[in-house]
Amino acid sequence: MPRVIVERNFETPFTQEELSSVEARMGPCLDLYNVRWIRSYWSTDRLRMVCEYDAADVASVRNVQREANARFDRAWAADVLGEQ
Repeated sequence: MPRVIVERNFETPFTQEELSSVEARMGPCLDLYNVRWIRSYWSTDRLRMVCEYDAADVASVRNVQREANARFDRAWAADVLGEQ
């Protein structure tokens, strides 16, 4: 499956509690759209996050984000460089 990158920016530092809440809402949506979360990177100031998913297409990942009420700025398909 293609990789999809989701970029998020926050006005105030995103808390662990907020992250846990989004993760709980996102779980069922990931299954519904056959999307697999791979990893996320969270800036040390907690104002930015980049998440990586496996999905059939970008639209599936956007649907997951919207249905889980997970705010995001951009979602885009990516090619992996340097992986095995």
